[in-house]
Amino acid sequence: MARYLILLLFFFSYAFSAQLHFKLYKKEGKIKGNTLLVIGGIHGNEPGAYFAAAMLVLHYKIKKGSLWIVPNLNFDSDIRNVRGLYGDMNRKFAYISKNDPDYKIVQDIKKLILNPKVDLILNLHDGHGFYRHHWENEIFNPKAWGQACIIDQKCIKTKKFGNLYELAKKVSYVVNKKLIKNHHVFNIKNTRTKLYDPQMRKSLTYFAITQGKPALAIETSKNIRDLSQKVYYQLNAIEAFMNVMDIKYERDFDLKLPVIRKLLKDYGYAVINRNIKIDLNNIKKYISYFPLNKDSNTIKGSHPLLAFLSKGNNWNIMIGNKKITTLKPDYVKSKRCIDSIEMLIDGKLKKVKVPSIIDVKNNFLIKDKDSYRINVIGFTKKGIKNESNILITKKDIPKRFSLDKNGKQYRVEIYKKDYFCGMVVVNFK
Repeated sequence: MARYLILLLFFFSYAFSAQLHFKLYKKEGKIKGNTLLVIGGIHGNEPGAYFAAAMLVLHYKIKKGSLWIVPNLNFDSDIRNVRGLYGDMNRKFAYISKNDPDYKIVQDIKKLILNPKVDLILNLHDGHGFYRHHWENEIFNPKAWGQACIIDQKCIKTKKFGNLYELAKKVSYVVNKKLIKNHHVFNIKNTRTKLYDPQMRKSLTYFAITQGKPALAIETSKNIRDLSQKVYYQLNAIEAFMNVMDIKYERDFDLKLPVIRKLLKDYGYAVINRNIKIDLNNIKKYISYFPLNKDSNTIKGSHPLLAFLSKGNNWNIMIGNKKITTLKPDYVKSKRCIDSIEMLIDGKLKKVKVPSIIDVKNNFLIKDKDSYRINVIGFTKKGIKNESNILITKKDIPKRFSLDKNGKQYRVEIYKKDYFCGMVVVNFK
């Protein structure tokens, strides 16, 4: 009976709470000024929104004022590429049940919106079609949402940035000077929420303005299929808002499509269970016999949209809605039982951190360590079970055992008795 109750409690805690919570990134300038809060990912099938927000995290520096970024508000939905795994989150700001899986997320983002330091909120979206003031066809019409600055009303009473229409007008003017195609023109859509739109009265931006907080939405078009183009427009609009707010910033790239396209494919690295580090760029789409825990696994890394998604017996590493690789687990008993190992790398003795990725030109050798067993995945030598104190070259390991598509990165696994302790990835240059 007790066991049944524990299982029942576990089921309800899982059923009534989202698995992944959003993360807040604060970029503060040395000179004080206004604070812009940018929110991406409220709808999981709108990648232009959350990848643009991730670009802010990864590539922008603030010199004056503050930029606060939530790139992954509805993270469970983002990694599954669905609008709302537990229903439409952007319709839960007027009322939300405590039993709703999104409850804590909505309550926490409300607190952030109401933070006295926040001066303006932008909620990023990808919307269908191309908004036009007059009907042209099924794609270009007043009911469309794409390529528009969305306001709930023309202005609100507040000390700063209360004239929402004028803000949107200035931003649209700037964006429209940088169009990729003429029909991508940005317009202003005033939903007149209080008078005409009961559904929008449940939205994040309407909640904000009813609390005296200026808020707008930026919608790029879902009909634009190229992700880099949507991110391009989002970033141009966000930068225009920062300029209006006198927020001084720097970015480490040129705001051009080929550059954005390349940066969107930079997935960085991931640290799994605190004892494995892997490079996600150019990684194979499927990796078998990967040491993982049977019950639960953790992942952290350099990309703000990085997550683990359990899929059947496998684990997918996700960056937003992009599946980077699938890991077929080799279930092991795992614990962090070693901080470093000694390796002879191209003739030089080095102390190598566990986990890490280490560059090797010609060869490597792992120094023997008492009670530890080394397994270099793909390397075999008859009669040898512990592969320490063996000089190994790239030719000694078949390419099919590499982690990457180019056959340069290989796994060195470290065990102690029955426990997997960690991994060093050897990267042949």
